[in-house]
Amino acid sequence: MNEKSFADYSLSDEIKRALAVLKYETPTQVQNEVLPLAFEKQDLVVKSKTGSGKTASFGIPICEMIAWEEKKPQALVLTPTRELAVQVRQDITNIGRFKRIRATALYGKEPFSKQKEELKQKTHAVVGTPGRIMDHIERGTLDLDQIKFLIIDEADEMLNMGFIDEVEEIINELPLDRITMVFSATLPKDVENLCHKYMENPIHIQIETTTGVTADTIEHQLIEVKEEQKISLLKDLTVVENPDSCLIFCRTKEHVDTVFTELEESNYSCERIHGGLEQEVRFAVMDGFKMGNFRYLVATDVAARGIDIDNVTLVINYDVPMEKESYVHRTGRTGRAGNKGKAIMFATPYEGKFLKAIEKYIGFEIPIMEAPKHQEVAAGKAAFEEKISGRRAVRNNKTARINQDIMKLHFSGGKNKKIRAVDFVGTIAKIPGVTADDIGIITIKDHLSYVDILNGKGSLVLQAMENTTVKGKKLKVSKAIK
Repeated sequence: MNEKSFADYSLSDEIKRALAVLKYETPTQVQNEVLPLAFEKQDLVVKSKTGSGKTASFGIPICEMIAWEEKKPQALVLTPTRELAVQVRQDITNIGRFKRIRATALYGKEPFSKQKEELKQKTHAVVGTPGRIMDHIERGTLDLDQIKFLIIDEADEMLNMGFIDEVEEIINELPLDRITMVFSATLPKDVENLCHKYMENPIHIQIETTTGVTADTIEHQLIEVKEEQKISLLKDLTVVENPDSCLIFCRTKEHVDTVFTELEESNYSCERIHGGLEQEVRFAVMDGFKMGNFRYLVATDVAARGIDIDNVTLVINYDVPMEKESYVHRTGRTGRAGNKGKAIMFATPYEGKFLKAIEKYIGFEIPIMEAPKHQEVAAGKAAFEEKISGRRAVRNNKTARINQDIMKLHFSGGKNKKIRAVDFVGTIAKIPGVTADDIGIITIKDHLSYVDILNGKGSLVLQAMENTTVKGKKLKVSKAIK
């Protein structure tokens, strides 16, 4: 079934090249099922667990079918959380990198004016949370006339978070002639109703027979414990398991803070993330985890979406989640991209009914394991100490890979000097050894501009542009800091 490769789809050279750099070699099951139908412009309802490769399953067709010349957004992706919006924007940017696809993320707790400015640039795809998208629609800063694709990602979570009414309002603002795709790990009745109301004969795709918990890539286990013994159990367990990378989920931000403080005092390489932290801090923590700056991340469910890291080896459910669906999303952070993973849950005597609901939902009883014994902990101590002090190896930082041959240049002039993108292309493409194919995304602001130079030609262009005018104007040029 999975014998297909991306070469079997008639993709443009730019997209093929990006997929090769990103090491997307063989399509996953969801990509194999979605891609042919997406290219036939079918409406789709896809039930697929987190980590099955679904972002690329809609990202590839979007990047392939978008008309590059069109200035207005052609794709709208709705996500329940800011973290996921940023993640999906990054994935679309990576896939469309060599086609110069520009994607923008819109979410709350970030200045509206900054997003308004971004939307004035040519924007191919907009990814955002329903509240902020609605905000832009109402203020007239987001033009939806040219939307050809609507993607609703993590639709079940939209419902849980109470966004479903806003999602409907947004749908009613969109052109009728569009492709709509809904992705969801679970399909509650309200999500089904939404699909039938706003989609044209949608084709249903269901990946895997279980409710999204794959027993083949993830080993599930349960430890029975009293509340007051959880912290010492957690420390013993991490020593024995000694994971490369570990996510610890708690029910409340108070629990996250407590666990984080305890681990930090014991010299764990760790960070925390929850809804009470500033958005900038949350993004910085996410980036740090992806880069391998620390090994343990303590989190509330806010982080269960939007963490796309292929080598989380262990998920610990410090608290049993109250919503059965959350178990699927939490454990879906491990065992990704064909890797093996382990999910261990701590259960106190009072959490029996939540546990039963989860087991009924996932379709199997979670095997009970014994807490680590003293001699096991003692035996694992030396290896644990050695690993905890070392930096985590990051095997799959896709964004770093695709950006390694790209240099962003900063020019001291923009709209104020009547400079347009074509002026940069015309000037830079005349440099010996450089062609238009070496020029990536160009951003022109009022008083400055950014130009991405691809294929490792950045230094060459930087040197040449120090003595070259653009549209007859001498601009200061430097390597952009970001």
